[in-house]
Amino acid sequence: MPDTDSAFEFDFGERALAGRVILVAGATGGLGSAAVFVLARDGATVVAGYRSDRKRAEALKQAVEAGCGATLLMVEGDISDPAARSRYVEEADSIGDGIYGMVCFTGDPARVKFDDLEDADLHASMQENFVAPVLLAREAARRMRARAIEGAIVFISTMQAAAVFESSVNYAAPKKALIHTARIMAKQWGGPSGIRVNVIAPGVNRAGMALKSIESGKYDFYIDQKIIPRFGRPEDTARVVRLLLEPDNYITGQVITVDGGLTLRRDRG
Repeated sequence: MPDTDSAFEFDFGERALAGRVILVAGATGGLGSAAVFVLARDGATVVAGYRSDRKRAEALKQAVEAGCGATLLMVEGDISDPAARSRYVEEADSIGDGIYGMVCFTGDPARVKFDDLEDADLHASMQENFVAPVLLAREAARRMRARAIEGAIVFISTMQAAAVFESSVNYAAPKKALIHTARIMAKQWGGPSGIRVNVIAPGVNRAGMALKSIESGKYDFYIDQKIIPRFGRPEDTARVVRLLLEPDNYITGQVITVDGGLTLRRDRG
């Protein structure tokens, strides 16, 4: 091998995702749509899954195709339904060399106070935030492994699973289970020609339901006390998604917390 230290020869993989087929579940949400844009811009063939809002899905498709010069393929269905999971993966695996990567943004904030929790609340949160994403990933991995594709899977968790926040049991517990399961997947599917599995844990973002909380002033304390320099943006998470999906990526079995340092300094002030 050449001595890159003295030759200054480095390979940073321009448009490394070009032609790769990537399934994005929860693609029309605030974080998911940003990831779709950055992946399509880098030349990936993106299959964008959404639950039911066809109007928003069509708007995303038009925006991506106009802004990135790429064709965005859409697939509808709730991944809590096994038939929908199969449809998602079959759609992606039928293109080109087959499915290379999967990112799962789906979930539910499950905002029920611990004292008010019922059995049904916990079961519903586990299904949305843990069971459905894990089973979708398993189905995608089966296709990758059958084709001997050295692929990548990225789960989206939350900072509430990376640190302890009061009143977060119903949401944080399933998302924490997702982190541990991702590490198990990375271990058993890894190695040469294996599948890399990682997790992103976003903080307070200007997207989805968190946006309403930001606009209400609920999180102003974090800015006023200089706990974080700003609120998160969808682009922050999208850039990490792209990093973790790059074919020559050297990261697996890890959790990357994208929160501006909130989990480190949340008790300050």
